[in-house]
Amino acid sequence: MQSNNSKEIIILGVTREGQTFRPSDWAERLAGVMSSIRPGGAIPGDHLSYSPWCVPNSLDGQKCVIVHRDIREANVMAWDFLMGFAKDNNLQIIQAQAD
Repeated sequence: MQSNNSKEIIILGVTREGQTFRPSDWAERLAGVMSSIRPGGAIPGDHLSYSPWCVPNSLDGQKCVIVHRDIREANVMAWDFLMGFAKDNNLQIIQAQAD
């Protein structure tokens, strides 16, 4: 992982061996689990939106989850869960490019 000033990392849906991670909706599921961890805490009735700190996306045609490092400040257990998920599933973690 390269060091830069970015506050985001990307969990890419590709294993270290280059295989596409399944199921195909893994990024949405993972981000959904993190939906209540957000600036200011969970908002009643706002259960159908992703946290701005953990957003599903795609990169070069591959599913990914963009994770903002502020999630670690807010909830270290959530950060550990995300990093553990990536490690347990042998997923690539890359540093987002700094603005």
